[in-house]
Amino acid sequence: MGDLRSVVTRRLFGTLCGLVFLVNLGRVVFAPLVEPLMSAFAVEEATLGAVITLVWLATASARIPTGYLLTRVSRRRVVLAAGGLLAVGAVVAASASSIPVLAGGALVIGLATGVYFVAAVPLISRLYPDRVGRAVGIHGTATQLAAVAAPTLAVAVLAVGSWRGVFWALAVGTLCTTLVLRYTIDEAPASSARTPDRAFSDAVRGYWPLLATAIVFVAAAGFVWQGVFNFYPTYLIRAKGLSPGLANALLTVAFAAGVPGFWFGGRLADSLPQVPYVLSIIAGFAGSLFVLTYTSSVLGLVVVTVCMGYAIHSLFPALDAFLLGALPTDADASGYAVYSGGALFTEATGSAVTGALVGAGVGFETVFRAGALGLGVVLVGLCALYRLDRLPGARPTPDPDPSPAPGRP
Repeated sequence: MGDLRSVVTRRLFGTLCGLVFLVNLGRVVFAPLVEPLMSAFAVEEATLGAVITLVWLATASARIPTGYLLTRVSRRRVVLAAGGLLAVGAVVAASASSIPVLAGGALVIGLATGVYFVAAVPLISRLYPDRVGRAVGIHGTATQLAAVAAPTLAVAVLAVGSWRGVFWALAVGTLCTTLVLRYTIDEAPASSARTPDRAFSDAVRGYWPLLATAIVFVAAAGFVWQGVFNFYPTYLIRAKGLSPGLANALLTVAFAAGVPGFWFGGRLADSLPQVPYVLSIIAGFAGSLFVLTYTSSVLGLVVVTVCMGYAIHSLFPALDAFLLGALPTDADASGYAVYSGGALFTEATGSAVTGALVGAGVGFETVFRAGALGLGVVLVGLCALYRLDRLPGARPTPDPDPSPAPGRP
C-alpha cells in the first residue's frame, strides 16, 4: 500500500508540474511578444505595459479570494477550475481584435494563475510535508522551464504564423493537461484532500507578522524584476544595440538561469539560515541589475544576465519554503494566499511604471539603475531590522496530525 501511495503521489505531482508549466507560460509569454503586439495593435510601450501589468494584477487579486474559497471548497476542485479558466483566457487572447479584448484575455489568464498557485502550492506542501523546499523547488523548476521556453516558442510561432498561434497552443495544451489531472487527482492520497483551512480571518490574524515579513522580502525585488524582464528584449535592442534575435536569446538566458535557481533555491532554504539566505539573494539581484546598466560587451551581458536570473528566481522557492514551513496545515492556504496576493499587488505595477517612465522619455538605463539603488535602500533597512532582532518571523508550528511523506518528489 505504501508503494502504491508513493506512485500515485508522484503521478499527481508530475501532472501538477505539467500544468504549472502552462500556467506560467500564460504569464510570461507576453514579454517576447511585446514588439509584435505593439505593431499589430498600433500602440506604444505604456499601453502594452498596462496590458502586461493586468496579467499580474489579476493573478494578485485572485489570490486572497481564493484563500477564502479554500476554507469552503476542496483544493482539488479549485486546481481543476484554474486549468479550465486558463484555457478560456488563452482562447480570448488568441481571438482578440482590439486592445480591450486582449486585455480581457490577459485578465482571465492572470486570474487563472492566481487561483492555481494558491491552491496547488499548499497542496504540494501537504504531499511532502518533510521536504517542502525540495518539492516547491521542483514545482518551481517546471514553472521556470516555461519561462525559458516562452521566447523560443514565440520566435518559432512567429516564423510560421502570427502571435495568435502562441495563445491557441496554450489553450489546447492547458485543456489536455487539465483533463489528465482530472483523472490523476481522484487517486491522490487523502491528505491532499483534507478539510481546508481554519476560518480565513483567524489564520491571518494568528500569523500576520510572518506574512508581513515574507511580503516585504519579495515585493520590492519582484516589482523591479517585473519592469526588467517584461521589457528586457526591448531594452537590449534600444540601449545595448543588440539584434532582436540576440535580445530574445538573452531573455531566454535570464529565464534559463532560473532553472537551477528554483532547483537549488528550495533545497538551500531547507538547510541554511533562511533570513540571511534570503537577504543575500536580494543583494545579489540588486547588484547584478546595477552592473547590467554599465555593461556593453556581449560576453559581459551574458554573465550578468545569468547572475541576475539565478538570483531573482532562487528567491521565490526560498520564500515559499520559509513561509510554508512555518505555517501549520490548517492555515497554509489562507496564509499563502495573503502573502502571494499582497506581494503581487506591488510587484504587478512594475511593468506599468517602467513602460510609463520610458514612454515619458526616461531612458531604460536610468530606470533600471534607480530600481537597483532603491532595492539597495530597502535591503539596508531589512538588514538593520534583522541585526536588531526586529524582523518578525515564526518557527514551524507542529502539526497535531502530520501525514507521512508518501514518496520523493
